[in-house]
Amino acid sequence: MKDALIRPLILCAMLLLLPSAALAERIALVVGVAGYEHIEPLDNTVNDARLIAKTLEDIGFTVTLVTDPGYADLAREMESFAFQSETAELALIYFAGHGIEVQGENFLVPADADVRSNRDVQRQSVSLNDLLATVDRARVMRIVILDSCRNNPFGDGLDLAALETPETPVEGARGTGGLAPPSPDRGTLVAFAAKDGQVALDGLEGNSPFALALADRMKQPGLEISLMFRQVRDKVLDVTGNQQEPHTYGALSGVPFYLAGPAEGDDGTANADLRVAWSGIRPDQESQLVALADLGDTRSMVGLAYMRLNPQADRFDPAEAVTLLTRAAEAGSPEAQFELAKLYESGIGVGVDPARALELYQAAAAQDFADAINDLGFLHYQGELGLPADPQAALKLFERAADLRHPQALFNFSALIDDGLIQGKGATDAAGYLYDALRSGARDVLDILVERPNMFSPDARRALQRRLADSGFYTGAIDGSFGPGTQRAIKLAFGLRV
Repeated sequence: MKDALIRPLILCAMLLLLPSAALAERIALVVGVAGYEHIEPLDNTVNDARLIAKTLEDIGFTVTLVTDPGYADLAREMESFAFQSETAELALIYFAGHGIEVQGENFLVPADADVRSNRDVQRQSVSLNDLLATVDRARVMRIVILDSCRNNPFGDGLDLAALETPETPVEGARGTGGLAPPSPDRGTLVAFAAKDGQVALDGLEGNSPFALALADRMKQPGLEISLMFRQVRDKVLDVTGNQQEPHTYGALSGVPFYLAGPAEGDDGTANADLRVAWSGIRPDQESQLVALADLGDTRSMVGLAYMRLNPQADRFDPAEAVTLLTRAAEAGSPEAQFELAKLYESGIGVGVDPARALELYQAAAAQDFADAINDLGFLHYQGELGLPADPQAALKLFERAADLRHPQALFNFSALIDDGLIQGKGATDAAGYLYDALRSGARDVLDILVERPNMFSPDARRALQRRLADSGFYTGAIDGSFGPGTQRAIKLAFGLRV
């Protein structure tokens, strides 16, 4: 069994949450639909898409701009973008066009949709869930922005004339009643130009109010992303006389992030130690985080707690960190539960309490927080925090964390399969988890496969070559020998440009 390799990978998990600087790619798919063939055209959506695309390009994103696509064209672009997202630090989709709610699900309407019923919407449009799946495998952060808020209030039959004419017209309105509130997975943010149930204004001067505010705030260096969206909200409320309130849904990862990079004079190097990374927040933004925390924003509480856990910073105050994490944990934040568990386990800022630590690990794991599930696997495997040693329970937890794409768990579970410890799984399964670990950005996995590939069985190595070939990275012999061709394919799969 490859125990000696499994545990070090887990111990360095925090160092692997962020991609290396060379892989800090940010990509965006920007879609604007104005020239609808069968329903009311829109005035400014393509203008908005071009504005956002140019703004993103200016701040370093690789942007794919698509205007007036039909359904097939949009689906093809999304498929390509999903593959690119797997090795991106951040994947962002912006859609400006008609949006419709059908039976609680949100759909974005392409240019060629000929909608006569709810079923037509579902067959001929792209759902918000489709967009979320497209960005789902980005390594650090996933964002979907919809500047399109229109619902379907007509039951099972769509009255297009009524759809095109709101009952209470609002000058420049882009919709009749808004979209349904989404529930994106953790680590994914969905931003609506207008809060669920509201309309988004199309704008009277070439761009929508939301697109103008978004483009302005996006390009501000040193502005942490959660605060950026808050400022966009405030700006749109101001310019629309409180007619339109943008809203965000979901929870960003605990990594502080700056779309336009750091402010002048700040260190631009991403730090994998979140205590140090959050300590780089400027004082004016820290005060904004405090205000958001007071309003119940758990990500702000967790960020403030990380600042107070940095022993190199003036803010160092472990007891206050415990207070902040406790508030966030009680509000349901799994990241706060996980971080607080580590403090109770180690006795930092609070007395050592193994039972409380275990309770918090379990609470975070119950919310599918992969780090907590992975750590619980080791606690069960080794019999710690009062648990009896239970290797079978541990293996189930490792598999669960791997299926949630925890980078180290993916590698660890692959190794366990290759050692014959997972009943019903073989070389193809081991290669699948190993390939996904590469795509997730685990640098240790890349190093092992380049430097020590023979730690895996010949069958697993051949299966990985087949997987690399199926994805277009490898064209050589399927022989289990990791020569220059296979090593090049491994690096390409990881995201290196070789």
